Amino acid sequence: MEYLDELESKSIFIIREAYSRLKNVSLLWSIGKDSTSMLWIARKAFFGSIPFPVMHIDTSYKFGEIYEFRDKYAREWGLELLISRNDEALKGGMSPEVEKLQCCNALKTEALKGTLASRRFQGLILAIRRDEHGIRAKERYFSPRDSDFQWNYQNQPAELWDYYSGEPSREKHFRIHPMLHWTELDIWRYVQRERIPIVSLYFAKKGKRYRSIGCETCCSPVDSQATTVAKIVKELETTKVAERSGRAQDKEDTYTMQKLRSLGYM
Repeated sequence: MEYLDELESKSIFIIREAYSRLKNVSLLWSIGKDSTSMLWIARKAFFGSIPFPVMHIDTSYKFGEIYEFRDKYAREWGLELLISRNDEALKGGMSPEVEKLQCCNALKTEALKGTLASRRFQGLILAIRRDEHGIRAKERYFSPRDSDFQWNYQNQPAELWDYYSGEPSREKHFRIHPMLHWTELDIWRYVQRERIPIVSLYFAKKGKRYRSIGCETCCSPVDSQATTVAKIVKELETTKVAERSGRAQDKEDTYTMQKLRSLGYM
């Protein structure tokens, strides 16, 4: 079995395990390269039709290209798309101009809390990777969150010999991370092999491209000449620039990200 096939096979196994054990689950789709690849794998896992809702957290500050991509492929792939928004916070004037961390918590974490509670989801499937950020490396494939939505990163279940803890009666909900063992380069090689559609923001225009995308107000393009997936793969094979160097840095330091994640941030 080839390397990418092994990665894909393990992710399919974890997605199927999550659906089998927890039943009421949702898949979080940010429209980035990782979650779109995971969505692609989930479609393979269930032979083209995902049997649970796909959730998009809409802060209203995402790039226009993200919304266009989401709506186009949600229709084309027959997804049950669930939009999660904190309308109350938006009406109250919450925005990145108020304070970025406060904004992230209100428009992402609190929006997610509301949707999980109203739909009573037992599991949320996310496409985070260990190599993406130091604090994300502490996650498990099945990471429990307590009734207050908090993550105890100092007391995570052991995962040995592909045994995953996923008992819904003991915890409020689980975060499931089927892409934890992938790297950024793996993702792009997989996108290249599978010809997965990707938002145009990732491709260089006038010497700049986005390497990590989210809200338009918190992302900056990085220097690049990569105008195709093949050129992105080649670029990443030699670059020493951090993947999230283009994200707002006031939430990227280890302590702040750890604090955000312990409170429920993705």
